[in-house]
Amino acid sequence: MTAKQNSLASLMLGAAGIVYGDIGTSVLYALKGVFGIGHVSLTPGHIYGVLSLLFWMMSIIVTLKYVVLVLKANNRGEGGTLAMLALALQGVGARPVLRRSLLITGVLGASVFYGDGVITPAISVLSAAEGLQLFAPRAAAYVVPLTLCVLFALFLVQRRGTASIGRYFGPIMIVWFVVVGALGFVHILANPQILWAILPIHAFRFITEEPGVAFVIAGVLVLCVTGVEALYADMGHFGARPIRLVWFGLVMPALLLNYFGQGALLLADPSALRNPFYLMAPSWALAPLVLLATMCTVIASQALISGAFSITKQAIQLGYLPRLHIQHTSADVAGQIYIPFVNWALFVAVAAAVLYFENSTALASAYGVAVCALMLITTIMLFFVMRYCWHFPPVPVAVIITFLLAIDLVLCASAALKIPTGGWFALACGLGVFLLMRTWYQGRHALLDARQALSIDLELVLSHALMDAPIRAPGIAVFLTANSKTAPGALLHNLKHNKVMHEYNLFLTVKFHEQPLIPAESRLEIMPLGQQCFELVIHYGFQDDPDIPRELAGLQGYGFDVSTMSTSYFLGRDNVIAGRNGGRMSRWRKLLFVHMHRNAGEITDFMKLPQNATVQLGGIVQI
Repeated sequence: MTAKQNSLASLMLGAAGIVYGDIGTSVLYALKGVFGIGHVSLTPGHIYGVLSLLFWMMSIIVTLKYVVLVLKANNRGEGGTLAMLALALQGVGARPVLRRSLLITGVLGASVFYGDGVITPAISVLSAAEGLQLFAPRAAAYVVPLTLCVLFALFLVQRRGTASIGRYFGPIMIVWFVVVGALGFVHILANPQILWAILPIHAFRFITEEPGVAFVIAGVLVLCVTGVEALYADMGHFGARPIRLVWFGLVMPALLLNYFGQGALLLADPSALRNPFYLMAPSWALAPLVLLATMCTVIASQALISGAFSITKQAIQLGYLPRLHIQHTSADVAGQIYIPFVNWALFVAVAAAVLYFENSTALASAYGVAVCALMLITTIMLFFVMRYCWHFPPVPVAVIITFLLAIDLVLCASAALKIPTGGWFALACGLGVFLLMRTWYQGRHALLDARQALSIDLELVLSHALMDAPIRAPGIAVFLTANSKTAPGALLHNLKHNKVMHEYNLFLTVKFHEQPLIPAESRLEIMPLGQQCFELVIHYGFQDDPDIPRELAGLQGYGFDVSTMSTSYFLGRDNVIAGRNGGRMSRWRKLLFVHMHRNAGEITDFMKLPQNATVQLGGIVQI
């Protein structure tokens, strides 16, 4: 095997383990959830109709929309909601109305991802643990406590990162797909006519004969495509080709075999509805199957938790969330991170979902709202990417997007029926995060405007100060400023009270851009201002790791060396208060921003500034 083939095989193995963990474990609860809601009787016509709908939903949503189209929308190799948002914003260019609408849509999509992140671990692990009841009925009382213990252990080990266990994910998930495919295949052999459900006529007949029932179950059938966003979000880790090959070569055949096998079992034994997945297995295989399912649901949950860490980091660097403490769990892979606050906030929400709903059928009634909303948002942003980035002709774009939007809107409308019975939970989680993100984004701009109103032009300050020939203290002063054209407060303080300037003065602005990575050679700009003063700009992508001393260490030829102990960093740390005047934000949201600002992580940690060489100064700023 050549090195290239070996690399492709490794990527495919990783994709099988990480990308498809969520959608791969949906066989545990999807069909059970559809027939368990009580709207669909277990007649042969209904079973064929539901399976036909399931087949075509997977074919259109997963295969056509995500595997074929969405995976093409790579932002310099990266994927995910915020990556697509950045790509779409680049495409629309200087169109303020479109940009504003896209920003709100993209941030809403990222927020909804967190709602999905709460329900997915809960329903996955809970549905796996419910298998205990089949061979130990008395274990029913221990299903919820066991689920909570598994989830707590999962969140507890997050700080160790996925590097040490990641290599086991792929083989375990491959075993899983082989097992679920084999279970389905055996039951299909016993009732091969079930394969006729592939024909769209069964779905069409079901929809036309019972449109109300078909509409109601559409929001539950979406369970069979949960995890599709992982196809796109993890593209940067594995690439589009390995993800596509694993889908067509392993995952889709295995899932369809299992779903159709469950359908064949229900045709032969309607009482198997209590848990059609586990009842496909012989009694001797139940215990190992429950163990395997639990391992795979943990893997599925792990992938989504890691995704929550990644999207949080992107949101922080794009200015939609305050700074949080981020730990890198791998010396080799920059994307493997751990964010303690996000980890334990997710655990609390997931545990609350398990305790509130108590079983996977009840959780299935809550699931789907966030998933459908996220799929709809992806379709909307895909339109802007296809039209403005790929420059596709308007007619084909309109046909494709209209077709996909029609499906998404039907699914969203159906899922909305579940809001009173539990769908509100995931929706509330997502909307809560959206409120925080919008408040932080608008609050930052209000704070920048307030600072700008109090600022003094840097060139004016330097021209007057240098004319007075202040004392030049030896060493280098690096002033971090949001606006490189205005004088930092620390500089004004030194001039006013100490009548002193450093020998070298660097006025540094850090800018984050709507692309994943900025090459190291393109990150730093320097512009001399005269009298050994310099304006600097460091450019980062939303997946770069900021490290100011590392970037400044590359400066050469200007007569100074920032790597020495003579360098001091000055930055502002304002005390923000909420004013009673009007503006873009109501007072209660201003108070929320003030609270977020006060509890934001230290910028010294975020920018990797040396603690013993950093001076923070600030005043009171009212927004």
